Amino acid sequence: MLRTGSNTIRTAARLPVITALALLGGCNMVVLNPGGDIAAQQRDLILFSTAVMLLIIVPVMVLTVVFARKYRRGNANKTYDPGFDHSTTLELIIWACPLLIIIALSAVTWTSTHLLDPFRPLERIAPGRPVPAGTKPLEVQVVALDWKWLFIYPDKGIATVNELAVPVDVPVHFSITSTDQFNTFYAPTLAGMIYAMPTMRSELNAVLNRPGESEGYSGNYTGRGYSDMRFKLIGKTKEDFDRWVASVKAGGGSLQTASYLSLAKPSEKVPVMRFGAVERGLFDRVVNGCVEPDKPCMKDVMARDMARGGGNPKDARMGAGMPPGRDTAPIAGGKPVPALEKAPQDKGSGPNVTKPAEPGAPGRAKPGDQRNRNMSAVSPLTVPGAPAPRGPDLPRTEAR
Repeated sequence: MLRTGSNTIRTAARLPVITALALLGGCNMVVLNPGGDIAAQQRDLILFSTAVMLLIIVPVMVLTVVFARKYRRGNANKTYDPGFDHSTTLELIIWACPLLIIIALSAVTWTSTHLLDPFRPLERIAPGRPVPAGTKPLEVQVVALDWKWLFIYPDKGIATVNELAVPVDVPVHFSITSTDQFNTFYAPTLAGMIYAMPTMRSELNAVLNRPGESEGYSGNYTGRGYSDMRFKLIGKTKEDFDRWVASVKAGGGSLQTASYLSLAKPSEKVPVMRFGAVERGLFDRVVNGCVEPDKPCMKDVMARDMARGGGNPKDARMGAGMPPGRDTAPIAGGKPVPALEKAPQDKGSGPNVTKPAEPGAPGRAKPGDQRNRNMSAVSPLTVPGAPAPRGPDLPRTEAR
């Protein structure tokens, strides 16, 4: 019986560890398992920062236990010095250690911010392997749609949806934008998050160093289909990538203005799509908000306004020929109407729009009224056996 009870206690003690290992077994820590040089440098930066901060955290946690044990009431050997008020040695340790850590983190942050600038062209493919002279990066244009990713390869004349294939050990230059909403382009094994913004172009320079398949997604919540806004990131050898491009050209459709406008409509869980031909300049028209026929491009309107110069000041204003951003209708659907601007029949009814029970709070007409400081005057809280709270003008009642 004693042996059985002992085994049960040991098993119960191990249960939290077993549970934690089981939960961690289902994790895929892709950030710590990068597939490219930029992601590897970002991982090293995370590990370095964590290790430096642990130089303070671990000793503090250990000393907390040591002090609690040493100075406990039951310890007869503890030292009690009621006259102690200062120690230069302790002051130096307490202030110098955090200061040195802050200096180290600041130096690393400053250098890595410049070295890992996403707009900065790559200087190396991997540690000790500089980019060969004359190497031309692979151009990939990224468009965040609702709720899918469009990848255009302008030099190859192809495009894909929710599938990004790149050759290993070849620098890739991404141009990134969005249609209607802010998104973040994030492939953890490739590089960090980069914002995709409507009518703006972001950039990212990165490289993959090993073949294989991983996943990318949007890190910015954009509505109902956000959870499934993912894409496949496939690293291929140069030969396999060339064969993949040839297969897309041979078996893909054609991405033209009409097909893009159809693709831009909100849709969820979109399977991989491939286009063997792409209309020239489509990405630039997406950035300038002029994919729809007969819609002026922002860059043309601004160039016209700048060239016009004097004359009517209103006409010479920058962007005078374009509607304000708030009034620009999205490609698919109409412009969203704020709740406060909706018709009464579209709002519905509920406690948040019904008139408060009388007598209610006086509202903004009397901001200093006591009932505005005592919200129990709006919705009295009834507590059994206690007087109901009231404002200065409400009758006093007893709770039942």
